[in-house]
Amino acid sequence: MSQRWVRFSHAGNTQFGTLEGDNIQVHTGDMFNNPVKTDTVLNINDVKVLMPAQPTKIIAMWNNFHALAKKLNLADPAEPLYLIKAPNSYLNPGETIEKPPTDEKIVFEGELGIVIGKTAKRVSEADALNHVFGYTVANDVTVADILFRDSSFPQWVRAKGLDTFCPFGPVIATDLDPTILVVKTILNGDVRQDYPISDMRFSVQQLVSLISADMTLYPGDIILCGTSVGVGSMKPNSTIEVEIAGIGKLTNSFK
Repeated sequence: MSQRWVRFSHAGNTQFGTLEGDNIQVHTGDMFNNPVKTDTVLNINDVKVLMPAQPTKIIAMWNNFHALAKKLNLADPAEPLYLIKAPNSYLNPGETIEKPPTDEKIVFEGELGIVIGKTAKRVSEADALNHVFGYTVANDVTVADILFRDSSFPQWVRAKGLDTFCPFGPVIATDLDPTILVVKTILNGDVRQDYPISDMRFSVQQLVSLISADMTLYPGDIILCGTSVGVGSMKPNSTIEVEIAGIGKLTNSFK
């Protein structure tokens, strides 16, 4: 049975628990390692919802969906192509994505996030899911014009690492089949992305296995699966929502 885990601030304390309707069943201990259920239940409207994990790193895929690769005339990569989103880019649900001091194009990218629950180092594809805690929703915000501004050095980390450029949450949902999930990105009420996770070039198991061969993944770390067709720019004073049925809706303003 799927559970939806949430982190939140209440009465000056950071806590976590499972979300059931509007109620949070508070737990103590470690979310990823035998959390202990308490008798305390809080209403979600009485707390501040935080990003549901505190990753040591967020890894973001490039060119991991066949539909977008076809549109951009990109060949399927032989291995996952990825970058790291800087910790200063992490943003809570409901908070504001800050417009940097530039008039360049700011792009939204709705994505599925794989949340690691058990340390993964060189794990096999067959064992990979044993290291996955669950899944979350993310927006991989990008200053598109920075990417190739200097022809000698594509600036992926800078373009995607500005302050507030990686909101994620509001929950981590467990025990889901990611292959049946669909990502919807909604800009000011208009659906701009609506694509299936089943179109991924590398599966969840492959991503965890192959990336863990390069670097150790720790509990709370997140792999963003990449995005597909429908990516577009945001104007200031916009509202951007990324929704995955079975997980939830991530909502942020852009100002």
